[in-house]
Amino acid sequence: MSRQFSLVGLLRLRHLQQDEAAGKLASANARLDATSVQRNRARAALGAARSDATSTETLYAMAAGRVSMRSMLADLDAMYAQQDAAAAAAQEVFGDARAKAIALEKLETKHIETVMAEELRAEQNVIDEIASTTWHVDREGTRR
Repeated sequence: MSRQFSLVGLLRLRHLQQDEAAGKLASANARLDATSVQRNRARAALGAARSDATSTETLYAMAAGRVSMRSMLADLDAMYAQQDAAAAAAQEVFGDARAKAIALEKLETKHIETVMAEELRAEQNVIDEIASTTWHVDREGTRR
């Protein structure tokens, strides 16, 4: 290819931005998944709490434990909501970065096609010139 794509540097930058956004999205999704697992475990633990109190002290301790577990579950729910919003924002950033990269990739493809067509046209012109010259030389040789 004789001419290089003039926006190749910008395309590399867009790919780097896309890769960075993909990494942040993966990280946000991993945090969201981890919090979801914690929430599910806390819910299961809260539901599995035994209620065989033998004294008032045991009953108070069990109640305090349940309140503590509910508080932890509320904190996990809030953290999950926050991480869900962060994951959605990361998805949007990734989508924007991908769209920008795709637009430049399409321009690069169009450029490559144009350059290849120009090279083929130039090559065909050379072939036509050689054929024409050969025809004229052969024609002149047969006249003599």
